[in-house]
Amino acid sequence: MAKKTVADINVADKKVLIRCDFNVPLDEAGNITSDARITKALPTIKHVLENGGAVILMSHLGRPKGERNAKLSLLPVAKRLGELLGRDVIFADDCIGDDVTAKAAALKAGDVLLLENLRFHKPETIKDKAAKDDPQLRQAKDEFAKQIAALADVYVDDAFGTAHRDNASMYTVPVMMEGKDRVSGFLIEKELKFLGQTVSDPERPFVAILGGAKVSDKIGVIENLLQKVDRILIGGAMAYTFFKAQGREIGNSLCEDDFVEKAGGLVEKARQIGCEIVLPVDTVVAKEFKANAENKVVESDIEPDWQGLDIGPKSQKLFAGKLEGARTIVWNGPMGVFELEPFDEGTKAVAMAVAEATGKGAKSIIGGGDSASAIVNMGLEDKVSHISTGGGASLEFLEGKKFVCLDILDDK
Repeated sequence: MAKKTVADINVADKKVLIRCDFNVPLDEAGNITSDARITKALPTIKHVLENGGAVILMSHLGRPKGERNAKLSLLPVAKRLGELLGRDVIFADDCIGDDVTAKAAALKAGDVLLLENLRFHKPETIKDKAAKDDPQLRQAKDEFAKQIAALADVYVDDAFGTAHRDNASMYTVPVMMEGKDRVSGFLIEKELKFLGQTVSDPERPFVAILGGAKVSDKIGVIENLLQKVDRILIGGAMAYTFFKAQGREIGNSLCEDDFVEKAGGLVEKARQIGCEIVLPVDTVVAKEFKANAENKVVESDIEPDWQGLDIGPKSQKLFAGKLEGARTIVWNGPMGVFELEPFDEGTKAVAMAVAEATGKGAKSIIGGGDSASAIVNMGLEDKVSHISTGGGASLEFLEGKKFVCLDILDDK
């Protein structure tokens, strides 16, 4: 069922509470190093302002673990947002309490209020299962959410990066606002459109590229995608668990021994249902995990004391070839230790291949996290169809998991 968006409701003269994802990167001096997450929230914010509403924004930043931390204040976000909007942004130095209530009550149409970091309060991150099992935790989470819910007339969820979490601001606040409009923002709408339509009704051939360190993080995704895609390309450290399942020597490469049998079973299941799983045919190995370490390319077993850190040149060509003619591509996870040169070459090659396939008509979705960083760092963000704003959220979406905080929003 499609969800209502902020465009489907009347926001005139209403106070609109928007859950954004302003979890921006900061340098040591507290300066924002990328404002991408702020700019992506602008369409929803501007829509409310242009249609006569007042905006109350809330977000988390980092992991302060329920304690106030000046280094994780959202004040720099308020300043940058004000510059982007061309208007003053009122900043509250907390997200609950009398001062916040007073500031929210005084808002007029066209005003913007940003609340301080939600995670300065422990109840924000209490999991709902824990709250159900512990009355004290439930009370703490409910009381926290109730204070925030009372600030506004409308709830808007526009934070896909935390859509897989049942944080108080994502789930309990809209629960407390039952009877009021509870809708998605344009960023969530875009994510659901791209991810939802792609997985449910893809153009074929449909190719998934999965990388990263852990098979355990991707097992559910692989199991779900086996039924939907035509082939899965597997790189990154997770490939070595698959190699071990084939009886190959992997030296000191990362491997999740508890998942070796499972990896072998997935390859067999894929063979039975006609889904092609493609593993690297060569590996860049080194003895040390550091930039520009002595390295070489091997096409067979990895010797003791050596570890695989990237896919090799033949694998790069193989993967690019497997993307030729693709009509739908989903990519989540790097092909190697892409933050260290020269072990970033495999990830770069795949990024280029995805961009080229997109240029030839494929729909490409980059599943946030390191894959998104690689695309952005290479200046290819305009050469792919969609870069998800949530790495963990997009992964769970591809796994077929339900998001309770999205389910609770109003249906169209």
